[in-house]
Amino acid sequence: MIADDPQVVEARVDAMPAAQPASGPAVDVLFDVTLQLTVELGRTQLPIREVLRLGPGAVVELGKQAGDPVDILANDKLIARGELVVVDSVLAVRITELAGAATRGRS
Repeated sequence: MIADDPQVVEARVDAMPAAQPASGPAVDVLFDVTLQLTVELGRTQLPIREVLRLGPGAVVELGKQAGDPVDILANDKLIARGELVVVDSVLAVRITELAGAATRGRS
């Protein structure tokens, strides 16, 4: 039995308190930094021949199905996933998952 093994020691790990956002003059200056935010609906590769044929009304398949999550990138780095929604007749994105959230806390 493991409990009788002198090499094995039971350890108890208490829950860590929730991380608070950093604050202070050194961090506050970052709040005004502008990031390029991109919502990527999908990607595809086309030969130049096909790109030159594109015009008004052309349809480009993006390799995703309707209803698939869209990627949200900040300066070309994936930060979240979301779903397209319409708010007051304007297309918007509702964030449904933060990147890495599913793997946080695992070792």
